[in-house]
Amino acid sequence: MTAIREALASARRSAVHLEMRDSYMLDDPAFLAWQRGERSDPNDRASWWRPWLDVVAEATQRGVVMRRARIISEPIHPYIRYEYDGTFTNIAAGEQVRWLPRRRTTDLLLPGVDFWAFDDELVIFNHFTGAGQWADPGMELCNDFHVAKGCAAAFEAIWDRAIPHDQYQPD
Repeated sequence: MTAIREALASARRSAVHLEMRDSYMLDDPAFLAWQRGERSDPNDRASWWRPWLDVVAEATQRGVVMRRARIISEPIHPYIRYEYDGTFTNIAAGEQVRWLPRRRTTDLLLPGVDFWAFDDELVIFNHFTGAGQWADPGMELCNDFHVAKGCAAAFEAIWDRAIPHDQYQPD
């Protein structure tokens, strides 16, 4: 995550994140707590304002447009419900989030893995195991102009079609 935090801290215009898995790290303590019924209190910002959201808020406050698109299967996996329930924290930090049901992606050309793209110049590919754990290595940095442009184009195609968080109602 250090590479992503550093890239976001130095981004000038944009940061986009594409997530395409239906679950990640099912042993994450926050996900396990959510499964037990624990929820973040929207009125208690201090309880959920963690270091990552500080980095997001700092970037968006200096003018970086930060967008996240999630491609999801329906009916949604419990992990996606967990992400959906906690997305208000991303939005509070200044991030824009949209959801795209997988069935609506059949005519799109997409990279094979999740990624971050910064200023259409740097791409950080995220590699996970089949079980949703970070692979080794978990991230791959790419400064190739053509790859960055291709990822940016794929993200824009998804973004144009995706449903804004406040309008998406998971089943």
